[in-house]
Amino acid sequence: MGLFSGLDKLGLGNMSNMDVFETEEKEKKETEEKTVHTLTEEEVLYDKSYKCPVCEHDFKSKSIRTGKVKLLSVDSDLRPRYQTTDCIKYDCVVCEKCGYAALTRYFTTITSAQAKLISQNITPSFKGIDSKAATYSYEEAVLRYQLALANAVVKKAKVSERAYICLKLAWLVRGMSENLLESDSDYTEKKEELEKQEQQFISNAYEGFKNSISKEMFPICGMDEYTFIYVTADLARRCKDYQTSLRFVSEIITSRTANSKVKDRARELKELIKQETQSGV
Repeated sequence: MGLFSGLDKLGLGNMSNMDVFETEEKEKKETEEKTVHTLTEEEVLYDKSYKCPVCEHDFKSKSIRTGKVKLLSVDSDLRPRYQTTDCIKYDCVVCEKCGYAALTRYFTTITSAQAKLISQNITPSFKGIDSKAATYSYEEAVLRYQLALANAVVKKAKVSERAYICLKLAWLVRGMSENLLESDSDYTEKKEELEKQEQQFISNAYEGFKNSISKEMFPICGMDEYTFIYVTADLARRCKDYQTSLRFVSEIITSRTANSKVKDRARELKELIKQETQSGV
């Protein structure tokens, strides 16, 4: 006998084959389908308030809302890849009035002497920057980072800060390259040009990272000692300095204090170096 076999006596025989839980599951599925919404780039952003430490101008800069973007993967040089948007585009703050620019982590940590250098060497020639766009294109983001690099040089920032900006510029150019449309008539030319630009930034980042290891105290750029050495090792690989890269990799793997995660990455990097040297890449 069915679960509802007696309902025919009440004139409800058409319900004799109902699934007890079908309605609940169907409603749940329909509710989930209605609530699933992929956030746009604009929706994960908000205007964060800043006071410029150089000219004291109050302004706003685009920033990523906490918890609104999902990390999908990480490149070998620790470049993060996110769902929805490339968060790297929004990690540079620019004062629209005086032209002072820096990565978010360094923006407020500027001395009075450095601020004076900015006001004397950047501000007089600065023509302003568009700060009203709802989102930043890769081209706009690269321009902001280039301004931050110029500021870092002018204010005589630590080598590691300059190198870190170069690394992030390489990440931005890589993202720009990955988002090119293959259907464009000049796709090949653009791809080659962006690859050259990325390599130029990588080379400068490598030089700065390598020099910082022996001259600066850890943490550097927010990274502990072995994470920083690991990134330097990968930059060395990308510059085909395999001997130095392997030396850093070995230092990590044999360390008693490096954590297991960075050791695993070092082993993966060692295998990648092996593949490249054997194939002659």
